[in-house]
Amino acid sequence: MTTPSPLLSRPGAVEATGADTGVASHYGEPLREQRALAAGTAVVDLSHRGVVTVSGPDRLTWLNTLSSQQVTGLQPGESSELLLLSVQGRIEFDARVVDDGGTTWLIVEAAEAAPLAEWLNKMKFMLRVEVTDVSADWAVLGSTKSVEEWSGLVAWRDPWPHVGAGGYSYAVVPEEGHPGLERPWIEYLVPAAALEDTLADRPLAGVMAAEALRIAAWRPRLGAETDDKTIPHELDLLRTAVHLSKGCYKGQETIARVHNLGHPPRRLVFLQLDGSQHTMPAPGSQVMLGERKVGTVTSVAQHYEMGPVALAVIKRSVAPDEMLTVLDGEEPYIAAQEVIVAPDAGQVVGRQTGFLRGTRS
Repeated sequence: MTTPSPLLSRPGAVEATGADTGVASHYGEPLREQRALAAGTAVVDLSHRGVVTVSGPDRLTWLNTLSSQQVTGLQPGESSELLLLSVQGRIEFDARVVDDGGTTWLIVEAAEAAPLAEWLNKMKFMLRVEVTDVSADWAVLGSTKSVEEWSGLVAWRDPWPHVGAGGYSYAVVPEEGHPGLERPWIEYLVPAAALEDTLADRPLAGVMAAEALRIAAWRPRLGAETDDKTIPHELDLLRTAVHLSKGCYKGQETIARVHNLGHPPRRLVFLQLDGSQHTMPAPGSQVMLGERKVGTVTSVAQHYEMGPVALAVIKRSVAPDEMLTVLDGEEPYIAAQEVIVAPDAGQVVGRQTGFLRGTRS
């Protein structure tokens, strides 16, 4: 169980629910907080995140054999992302990775730390590695800009949306036009006991603000955009979390087969929702094409510039120029697509008309 953050005692703090239980959803002014986070003047409390350390001289070569990513040459302070997959190539763990020269730090979702540490410990065999779940001792703080006073802290810098060595982009837009460039992202590791002292008087934003920026950046999140069938290609995760030329690892066969065919069965899509209503659909709402269900909404937020936005996973066969409907109970929401993961090459037409990125609906 996640220990509630001491920052929930701050004025106006409203605790988040679901995967973000234990930290503040917002502190009373969600859109103002989001603007401040985007501008880099506020930071977000992510102290509910799980943190697993791997130490020992074999740590990087060992993680390299287990994961989708090439990490043997990871330099101190360099950031990466790795996936641990099932035999069928489905995503089981998604870890943010940074090494400090003696320890590899894995930052994961709150519920993933204990099972990840348990699984890694089962895979040690005779190698010189030590795996520890240190979630209770370390907190995470997120920011869109480097914080000069925190230069001595271990920091993970999100490689998204840059295509890493050995990676591959499934997106329609070129890297230089990717909206993820508008959201640089850094996660700082802070001793839990020093969390409040480290923050001092720095302004805070809630996780609601961080989620809105993540959605606008097309950045998938484990447990939100994933289910028990998700493969990395569907979410464009080959760009940051998979090295296509590295040695054998569990799930590699599926990675190679789907990549060579070029057509994952589903695709991640960005939705701009009709902003005329006073509510937003919930994650899990059905995405409809006429009377036919073609997907599921995975994340929803009120963006400070674009209004209501969402990520959804839909069938690859849905044409990019189709206008979709999101159903939350009996309530329909009109949704315009922005293509993230490309469907068949003949269908790709780039960003769609409808609601324009950067404007309120």
